[in-house]
Amino acid sequence: MKILFVADPLETFNIKKDTTFVMMRQAQSRGHEVYACEVGQLSWVSGARVSAQVLALDLDVAVSQAGWFHVKASLKLDLTEFGAVVMRKDPPFDVEYFYATHLLGQAVIEGARVFNSPQALRDHPEKLAILAYPQYTPPTLVTRHGQDIRDFHARYHDIILKPLDGMGGKGIYRVKSDGLNLGSLIETLNGEGAQTVMVQQFIPAIEQGDKRILIIAGQAVPFALARIPQGAEVRGNLAAGGKGVARPLSERDWEIARALGPTLWAKGLLLVGLDVIGDNLTEINVTSPTCFQEITDQTGCDVARLFVQALETAVLAQTPSLTQRAQ
Repeated sequence: MKILFVADPLETFNIKKDTTFVMMRQAQSRGHEVYACEVGQLSWVSGARVSAQVLALDLDVAVSQAGWFHVKASLKLDLTEFGAVVMRKDPPFDVEYFYATHLLGQAVIEGARVFNSPQALRDHPEKLAILAYPQYTPPTLVTRHGQDIRDFHARYHDIILKPLDGMGGKGIYRVKSDGLNLGSLIETLNGEGAQTVMVQQFIPAIEQGDKRILIIAGQAVPFALARIPQGAEVRGNLAAGGKGVARPLSERDWEIARALGPTLWAKGLLLVGLDVIGDNLTEINVTSPTCFQEITDQTGCDVARLFVQALETAVLAQTPSLTQRAQ
């Protein structure tokens, strides 16, 4: 089938670690036709369907950073012409991303099969999605009020502050019991009440890593990638210099994954990345979860194959039968 990946510019991919790249490679190896576009190439005009200017790709099996893909053609196609559309645009979830989900949502109405579901992407902002599962989260505050943050710090003494639209660990700060720079950080992140901030109790288990647990079609991949902070850094994110170590899921990891996985899949989230520190769920990543290559390289568990197989099954489940098409 034809699979369209809506992603960042192909030239920006680091193929040594990029998850979308290995998705594409696995899809091609399984006989699918691979296409790509950016969100800015989606469009709609009255009387027609949502379409995109797309590139038909041939991936180089030699896998070199230079010239890893070849463009066979540039075409304008309706999204309904693809067997599947995979939304892989990286955060931030800004207003343009929001608009893109509406265009993709219209494409779904027209009959396109889009993963993750555009509606589910809007309903699960990556920081705030944990609010539905307080039994698994650390003490957490979401607020626009500086005094609320000060009160939270006075209660828990050691806290993490982060913006709701961040990714890769950007904008995350720790304030210890001495409260050093708390006022300045509140001003920076909160913008004097203009921006909502998430605050969580610091979890010492971050020393053992911020675990990325991948959920595919409601089922957990049996290995997580523990992203371990290096040096004096408090952030484990790979983009912030963390070291990725693949580990089997713990009993608590399985408990969280089994509790959330089927529910999230039922809402249209084919691929989810749960972030767990110690025994605590800290984020639910739905826009562009990563870590496929790191887990596969260290464990032999082919995560991209699991994903594409699940995508194939999901497409079949959404494809009308010949009888239904005739009605």
